[in-house]
Amino acid sequence: MNEKKLADLRRRFEGAGALSIDDPVLRAAAADLATRDGRRSLPYAGIPTFLGLPAAAGAVGLDVAAIGVPSDLGVSNRSGARFGPRALRTIERIGPYHSGQKIVPQAKMHVADIGDVPFRSRYSLEQTLEDIESFYTDLNQLGVRPLSVGGDHSITYPILKSLGRLEPVGLVHIDAHCDTMGEYDGSKFHHGGPFRLAVLDGVLDPERTIQIGIRGAANVFWEFSYVSGMTVIEIEDFAAEGCEAIAKRARAIVGDGPVYVSIDVDGFDPAYAPGTGTPEVGGLTPREGIALLRGLTGLNVIGADVVEVAPQYDPTTNTAQLGAQLLFEELALLAASPTKRR
Repeated sequence: MNEKKLADLRRRFEGAGALSIDDPVLRAAAADLATRDGRRSLPYAGIPTFLGLPAAAGAVGLDVAAIGVPSDLGVSNRSGARFGPRALRTIERIGPYHSGQKIVPQAKMHVADIGDVPFRSRYSLEQTLEDIESFYTDLNQLGVRPLSVGGDHSITYPILKSLGRLEPVGLVHIDAHCDTMGEYDGSKFHHGGPFRLAVLDGVLDPERTIQIGIRGAANVFWEFSYVSGMTVIEIEDFAAEGCEAIAKRARAIVGDGPVYVSIDVDGFDPAYAPGTGTPEVGGLTPREGIALLRGLTGLNVIGADVVEVAPQYDPTTNTAQLGAQLLFEELALLAASPTKRR
């Protein structure tokens, strides 16, 4: 290094603070991160919340509410996703700067963690689904878009019932399974069938639905997806076409209308997400999932969720780490959506 360059660097950076930045985009993001006292919060201190968001007692005045839905009464294999919200709240240092959009998403909206959906019973799945629908209907009436953490995938059905009550929504769905199975073991309410129920209730538009990462022995149960007009991207098709092409297909399918984004962590290979109830080998990598979500920027996203994190099968916390990162990517999609308030 020549002496002049070293002298210039010393003049510019010696004694400069972490938020002393010349690049206008990064400087704006740094300003959004700055606290009144100029100090960074400790990621390992205080009450844990989703993505380090502020905690709020209610949703009034918010644009986006982060919500835990701790129910796994609809699982067909390994239970434990009821602990998913607690696990994701403990993950620190996700964001707050989004390198894809070059923004701090939570600085662009009023957003807070408002706690968990209250349930009347820990035993009744039907009652739990009613409680979820009622809770999200109240949010919808306030014009608040939900960012949810399950729980098993059965929770998405009542959420869609609330959001699609006046107009059926589109769906971008990442999963190993289509979750359009019919009734079995005496119940139509289970984590293998929320999107079938939502279509039959008229709250989900199957022709504006794309399901990505599908694989495994349960493929025999997904006839409804094909017959109803959903676009099913099996993992082999995803590998052949790539993230960019699939993101373009998703954008074309859902169009400009309202769209919900739902992510089951078993859509990802269990090498990266072992902590889930129905793992299927051969899934997406985290890098692919993040690239896919970033390819959806600008869609009219009215809500999103991450489900099926079961921390007792997650000895390294890799699944919870991935789940929290995916939640942050969904928050960024909500920040970029043309629907800021409904």
